[in-house]
Amino acid sequence: MVNKETNSKTIDYMNVKDKSFDELFKQVKPEEINNTLAQLMVQEEYTVITAGTDSLFNSMPASWEGMARYFQKPTTFCLLGSKRYTLEFIKKHQRYTMSFFPEQFEGEVFAFGSKSGRDSNKMKETKLTNVKTPSGNITYKEARVVIECQLFEITTVNPKDFYTEEGRTFVEKDANDYHKLVFGTITNIWVRK
Repeated sequence: MVNKETNSKTIDYMNVKDKSFDELFKQVKPEEINNTLAQLMVQEEYTVITAGTDSLFNSMPASWEGMARYFQKPTTFCLLGSKRYTLEFIKKHQRYTMSFFPEQFEGEVFAFGSKSGRDSNKMKETKLTNVKTPSGNITYKEARVVIECQLFEITTVNPKDFYTEEGRTFVEKDANDYHKLVFGTITNIWVRK
């Protein structure tokens, strides 16, 4: 189960910069954290999706994500704009992380969405400390929970499939940029020690 330190609201991230991934995180099974994941996705946690390699990667904030069983496997899903730079990395590498941060990192998380990594150095401008997982995915030392995902499916959202005006309006903002629904099979889950 997730320990008390994992549930702490404040992380002293100055003390994590010199620590290794293994010093900061322990692996858990999806069934051990299922309820906590649901809380992370609907409450005050801030989610960052990251894809790429340690030499070139990109991160973006996520607001529309969830978790379910898909083809009998624990799976995450998220809704991403089709022109997002991070989506290009997800397609190319077919794996990514979803990292969850407490409220104290709100500014850093939202900075990832303020400009594109395609034409800026936003990955070098962050105060967050990137780190490679044992599987080779990229995340951040300051995260409370990290989910590693293997790309399973990408589907284009069709505005005609929405039965609420709110859904249609959101998806139809740009007819040339319909969102993509990205499904990823969970390969590993890591929680702060």
